[in-house]
Amino acid sequence: MSTQFAVPVEFESRGQALGERPQARLFALTAEFEDSTGGACRPDVVPASAAVFGMVGESAVMRRVLDRVARVAATDATVLVTGETGTGKELIARALHAGSARAKRPFVRVNCGALAEGLVASELFGHERGAFTGALERRKGRFELANGGTIFLDEIGELPPALQVALLRVLQEGEFERVGGTETLKTDVRVIAATNRNLDEAVREGRFRSDLLFRLNVFPIALPPLRERKDDIPSIAEHYARQDARKLGKGINGISPSAMEALLAYPWPGNIRELQNVVERAVILARGNVLGLSDFELPRLGSDSLRPARGGPAGDERQEIESALAASRGRVYGVEGAAETLGVPASTLESRIRRHGIDKHAFRRRTPLVAGPGAPDATLVG
Repeated sequence: MSTQFAVPVEFESRGQALGERPQARLFALTAEFEDSTGGACRPDVVPASAAVFGMVGESAVMRRVLDRVARVAATDATVLVTGETGTGKELIARALHAGSARAKRPFVRVNCGALAEGLVASELFGHERGAFTGALERRKGRFELANGGTIFLDEIGELPPALQVALLRVLQEGEFERVGGTETLKTDVRVIAATNRNLDEAVREGRFRSDLLFRLNVFPIALPPLRERKDDIPSIAEHYARQDARKLGKGINGISPSAMEALLAYPWPGNIRELQNVVERAVILARGNVLGLSDFELPRLGSDSLRPARGGPAGDERQEIESALAASRGRVYGVEGAAETLGVPASTLESRIRRHGIDKHAFRRRTPLVAGPGAPDATLVG
């Protein structure tokens, strides 16, 4: 039996009531926290509301994260989001912006690690015409463009030391000068920073200013890696499967138990981003309306050895393949197909079938014999 998709009633009703206004949903979530006993996290509300922002999860650790998001969103406090690559730091930043009074103002994202060191100052603070070779006109920087809204400084740990001083001044005084300019400009922005690095360690090594870290770390939010919130994998996988199926126009309505077991066993070094990509690939490959094990291309399933269908000791590979094909009546793909029974990608099984010279079509003409308890396995040729 496959795991069917189930959208919580709470999520459906709230979505219909609040329409396409994500900031209203987080405002509502914040209010519900304030009204709840002692401000405790309501498990029936948090995951449903947070799903609007792509943050899906019902585990205790994720509820604590969403609790912190709801509490700080409506403030102007500087937030430092930490976590491994692919854990959803930008989603947190966007949720914080959407739940604030600045929601209708700009949200400006800056990837500090992707900027050339010589151009970081110009990107952040802008420049005047003639400030350097190629500066043919005045240009506003990201802080100026984000005025009144939120600036998200991703990979803040990559910011060059010289720019750390300038950023500290913006955080303390709310002012800066464009490169090549003398006019002091004021800016009113909320700063949200994120990093996958250990900034405390960077401070000890002299690569990051301690006073800047103190300014950024007003309200820390630490995102757990996916391997530490495995209870959330089924809901996350179903969320992306449903989303991708709708986008691709496919009638996917569930994930098979064996496929879900494999997703739960995999360590997910790339975290949610990797899971999202794996699910999208599975939806593309799927031939039926349920995602089976053979649809998911996970590294650990790419082994050269086949898993015996009955979990016993490894026997002759040809015999294992023929037994699986007999059970599936020659079907390789899909739920209860031979590939799923053996626990390998369908493409791998097709290759082994050709290698052993097995005629898979011959098994389609065979009908399983229904035998009594203790009777040997057998097939009748139809």
